[in-house]
Amino acid sequence: MHARSAALLAGLLLVTGAAAQPRTAPAAAPAPNAGPTPNASTATLEPLALPTPNAYRTGDGRPGQAYWQQRADYRIRATLSPGGHRVAGTVTIRYTNNAPEPLTKLWLALEQNLFAPGSRGSAVQPAASRWRGSFPGGGYTVTRTEVVQGGQRYAPEQLVDDTRLRLDLKQPLAAKGGTVEIEMDYSFVVPEYGADRLGRYEAARGTVYEVAQWYPKMYVFDDVNGWNPLPYYGQGEFYLSYGDYDVEITAPADMIVVGGGTLLNPDDVLTAEQRRRYERAKTSEETVAIVAPTDVGGASARPRGTNGLLTWKYRLENARDFAWAASKAFVWDAASWDGVLLQSAYPHEGIGTAGQATEGWEKSTQYLRHTIRYYSDQWFRYPYPVAVNVAGVVGGMEYPGIVFCGVRARGPGLFGVTDHEFGHTWFPMIVGSDERRYAWMDEGFNTFINRYSNLAYYGADAARAGRTGAAQIAAGTLSPTADQPIMTYPDMIRSNGLGYLAYSKPGAGLVILREYVLGPERFDRAFKAYIDRWAYKHPQPADFFRTIEDEAGEDLDYFWRGWFYTTDTFDQALTNVASTDSSTTVTIVNQRGLLLPPTLDVTYADGTSERRRIPVVAFSTRDDFTITLARPATALRLDPDGMLPDVDRANDMWTSTAAPATGTNLRPGGARDTRPSTPVNPPRIRRN
Repeated sequence: MHARSAALLAGLLLVTGAAAQPRTAPAAAPAPNAGPTPNASTATLEPLALPTPNAYRTGDGRPGQAYWQQRADYRIRATLSPGGHRVAGTVTIRYTNNAPEPLTKLWLALEQNLFAPGSRGSAVQPAASRWRGSFPGGGYTVTRTEVVQGGQRYAPEQLVDDTRLRLDLKQPLAAKGGTVEIEMDYSFVVPEYGADRLGRYEAARGTVYEVAQWYPKMYVFDDVNGWNPLPYYGQGEFYLSYGDYDVEITAPADMIVVGGGTLLNPDDVLTAEQRRRYERAKTSEETVAIVAPTDVGGASARPRGTNGLLTWKYRLENARDFAWAASKAFVWDAASWDGVLLQSAYPHEGIGTAGQATEGWEKSTQYLRHTIRYYSDQWFRYPYPVAVNVAGVVGGMEYPGIVFCGVRARGPGLFGVTDHEFGHTWFPMIVGSDERRYAWMDEGFNTFINRYSNLAYYGADAARAGRTGAAQIAAGTLSPTADQPIMTYPDMIRSNGLGYLAYSKPGAGLVILREYVLGPERFDRAFKAYIDRWAYKHPQPADFFRTIEDEAGEDLDYFWRGWFYTTDTFDQALTNVASTDSSTTVTIVNQRGLLLPPTLDVTYADGTSERRRIPVVAFSTRDDFTITLARPATALRLDPDGMLPDVDRANDMWTSTAAPATGTNLRPGGARDTRPSTPVNPPRIRRN
């Protein structure tokens, strides 16, 4: 992380509570864009200073024998009142302290307070930011907070600080299994546009409510930082504990309510015909209309309910969050894959024209089928009983078992956003990384796996695969938006750089590791091991780095440092080529700070060719490496497959008919030219 960003963050964040182990700062790295030095490659190859292994996190990247994490189980009873767009509820949280130390306080997240007038997020985010959204009447109204501990019920001392709530316990919560219950009554107005994570869409046949960040929830207490009560500013996402969810949503009887769990009472909330269709969808590969477009708004399309209301009951186990959506405008269809009920809920505005590029949400469930099956086969079995895609105002946001995508998305755009949001099932829903600090550990990993899912579905026409392409990344490294390292906390990343630093660059880094540095066989084995080791746990960056190295058998410190901790660019050049009747010599110069193993393609005078791979250790003492070939060459080319983000391709090639190669960025005598290249703005990537 950039030192300036770290200092700013320290001034903004309030972190309290003792950890079981001392807090460890991110590993130090060379100052980004400081300009290359005569021994830049040597510095890049130095060992990376990672946190010291301990009983909780081992040196090979595994959870240690003493690894622990907290548990938070939720029982929520809520009512949606469309007249005022208000949700009112009661949440009961059963919190289990598995840490080896007692706790004297608890920290809870009040994320709806981002929308309260005068919130920190409204001060931090620019006026045009999609993460901004405070409005009069926004934020939580909490009318009761009680703790049940040791058979005693009491109102705890508490401090509300913007999006955070601290509760002081009357007695310490015992270590290694102590439990406490927190009960809260609360309400809030669903924002019209809730920072691209929740909101309301006014469809012709009724409002579509996409409801998330909708209940007070526990912050994580872990072995690395103790409590993690980082404020919610909108851009940074979430770090959450695992637990079970018992949820009841009461809404007007003419509404369909979909949630990210098992519907426990279909007999109560569906008509007889809808129940038949619902059951048929559970075993159908083809999409089944539970509520067809022609059903929406019909007098017989919904049960009457009691006092005009129906209560939908959902259950979700071993998850880190729960979200839901409701509307009387919903078309609702479903199919199945291997016991998972795949569902789409969308208003008529989402329907496209079949057989044309405008195909819309009527294809969503089949897009889902590809995504869930592909990632399950490739990486790790999909864990939830349902997968629900909801069309509304939110452009793209993920929750366990349910995602929100833009109602106007069509064709490949709809496939892409659906695939991306459900790709988040693997990162961070299964592998529970700290998104508030390390956006790249969910967005970057997800961008990486999206590349191959899109290629599997569209083949060469997979436009999204280009987001991790070498040319785009090379352009991005020269952009003004790229002057922060990937390790920068997401709330410290300038908004126009988020797509590059959190999505494209880390995703491309994994593509390079897989397809160039390690090869698919070694990389896939290591990546699967990382998912297996840290499924439903909380990995840190060092755990990922160490797991990949452990399984691949490769020291990759140079790669982690250069790609993740600095903003260095990549430019390798052919210089000082001398070809005689009997031999050819050529020098490869690492002209900028980023180091990758060169591949040299050689064409000889007799028409034969060969490809040579030079290991990075060749640059361990200097920034250039000279090769002598035992035959005369007529052509030389670095990175012949174009897989690396080289910012100057002109100095990668030499032919015998060309002038002697001197390196386009070399001054006479081989001194480096540290003047910046002309900036190239990369495509702006909207989060979806």
